[in-house]
Order: sequence, then C-alpha cells, then structure tokens
Amino acid sequence: MERQNQTVGSLKISQDVIATIAKYAACEIEGVDSLTESRLPRSLSQNGITTKPVAIDLNDDVAVVDIGVVLKNGAKIPEVSEVLQKAVKDAVQNMTGITVSKVNVHVEGIVFQEIMK
Repeated sequence: MERQNQTVGSLKISQDVIATIAKYAACEIEGVDSLTESRLPRSLSQNGITTKPVAIDLNDDVAVVDIGVVLKNGAKIPEVSEVLQKAVKDAVQNMTGITVSKVNVHVEGIVFQEIMK
C-alpha cells in the first residue's frame, strides 16, 4: 500500500518563532552571558536600529539571522561565535525546515564578575 503526500494547506512560520528558537540556542552556549539589543544593518530594520536581540531576514524560505550577545569574561570570542553560529543554524533548520544561509554574531559587550575581597 503506497501513500501519497498531498498538500492540504500551507505552513507559515513567523519571524518571531524563528527568533525565539535562535535565542534559546544561543543562550545554551558556554561563554554567552546574555543576549542584548544590537545595532543591526539597515536592511534588517526600519531605521538601522533594532531593539531586539535577534533579527531575522527571511526571503524565499532562506533566513539570515543577526544576534547580539554579551559574553562572559575569558570567553574566546572567535570560538564562542563559531559554536553559536552552528548551534543557531542547526536549531532553526531542524525545527523549522527553513534554510539558514548566515548567522551574524554581534558581540556587544563582555561581563566582568566582581572580584571578591
């Protein structure tokens, strides 16, 4: 008995859902302290500034993700950024089926813990 896949409707995934997936994936990365608002390229926001830590540019089911992060003191920025890019890309693609062409990481700060005296 053979089954045929038939389309019975459409599926639309909001950019907010994609951003939420990206946020959770990013927060799981060692060395990431938090997400933060980021100055993102004009193509991703109306006036060149966004107040969200994650911006999604979605065209023809291909996404570009921009994410602003604050790292922990001692984190190796290139290494953490590479792990973060892969984790966000994998999470979004696995959960949504949407291709992620780029994950741009914007390091907006570093948190230094207070030294105990």
